[in-house]
Amino acid sequence: MNKKIIYLAGGCFWGMEGYFKRINGVLKTEVGYANGHTENPTYEQVCQQNTGHAETIKVEYDADIISLTDILRHFFRVIDPTTLNRQAHDVGTQYRSGIYYTDPADRDIIQATINAEQGRYKAPIVVENLPLEQYFPAEEYHQEYLDKNPGGYCHIDISKAADPLPSLPEYEPHTEHYDAQNFHKPDAETLRQKIGQESFEITQHAGTERPFSHEYDELFAPGIYVDIVSGEPLFSSKDKFNSGCGWPAFSQPIQNDAVTEHSDHSLGRERTEIRSQQADSHLGHVFNDGPEDRGGMRYCINGASLKFIPYEEMDAAGYGAYKHWVK
Repeated sequence: MNKKIIYLAGGCFWGMEGYFKRINGVLKTEVGYANGHTENPTYEQVCQQNTGHAETIKVEYDADIISLTDILRHFFRVIDPTTLNRQAHDVGTQYRSGIYYTDPADRDIIQATINAEQGRYKAPIVVENLPLEQYFPAEEYHQEYLDKNPGGYCHIDISKAADPLPSLPEYEPHTEHYDAQNFHKPDAETLRQKIGQESFEITQHAGTERPFSHEYDELFAPGIYVDIVSGEPLFSSKDKFNSGCGWPAFSQPIQNDAVTEHSDHSLGRERTEIRSQQADSHLGHVFNDGPEDRGGMRYCINGASLKFIPYEEMDAAGYGAYKHWVK
């Protein structure tokens, strides 16, 4: 058995649990309160006080039977992902929708599913994609509530659990990887002449450009951002956002293995440095204060570490195979 756990918030947890406990591959469900700031809250506190918790179900599943992607497809089938702090007639922050993970590897799968779902809606999806910070089981009378109270309130059509999911390959995150060996770092003198002194100091000696000084900070045209040193693809314009920090900001790299993370104590506090995978170029740092609807991360990158390839020039520049990462 390949047991995994994911935490799902999607309105009243009675119906959510009633639905998921009927899914093949789900081993166990439990209802509770997640990602708030009150220890061991009661149901009354969650409903009437500012605890910050969301009504959440803990789903244990066998990943050899059902994938996380399909768990999430079931989740999106029974919620409205565009309503903030509301599902059906239930209103309040405790009824917000969110997906909370304990395995960091789940984050990209969650985001890929959110991105695929977004194509079905004109309004932005507001489902949280965050690590689990707190979880407290709800009172016993809430567990399997609809089994104990068959006539109880439920905003979800539980019968949908018996319907098979349609085949939707667009839900699957990209699994193909570019061949990093195709991108090479020149020798130091050649590199200095190729990219200039500022880019050389930033990429090779972990320098930092002045905030609001690089044109890429305000560039939002479609295209791909590559390592100025080696040319390896790093970020997509579709993941770029205006953070106001003064440096180009992205919600995620083009693929997890496009960059590497390193502890940085140079300012007397711990930060996470980001480097390119193949050329080991210093790019910037990653922080967890990004937009929640994009996964909550902010990759704060020096513009001088990057080279932008406009979408319409990607074929000619040899990046045509990566256009699906942009549009």
